[in-house]
Amino acid sequence: MRGDVYGIMEENKLFESEYLLCKIIWENEPIKSGKLVEIVEKELGWKPSTTYTVIKRLTKRGILISEKMIVRSLISEEEAQTSLIREVLDTRFNSSCPAFLAAFSKSIEMTDKDIDDIQKMLDELRKQRES
Repeated sequence: MRGDVYGIMEENKLFESEYLLCKIIWENEPIKSGKLVEIVEKELGWKPSTTYTVIKRLTKRGILISEKMIVRSLISEEEAQTSLIREVLDTRFNSSCPAFLAAFSKSIEMTDKDIDDIQKMLDELRKQRES
């Protein structure tokens, strides 16, 4: 596996349809494959063959494991989200965190609590780097 300087694995990248399937798995894991097929058919409208194809693809990429008719994830939702953010940062913001944060902060309304929480995270990050 190839990671970048932040240790995020390129293989954790999920396409939108894969992310939707993984989200159902994260909410229900470990889950029997038959039950997963039922939920996916109801929530996403996929045919069983589509679900099994995506499970197989994600298993080959090391994102899921399917053993004895039980499916579970090998990466967390946070890891998948981190990979997506990294890709957006690299491809849309020329790897500039300040540019990303400037666009992000202009695109949504943030409460004082949101700003305080973000500041707290940045302070924690600084402390970790200084140690």
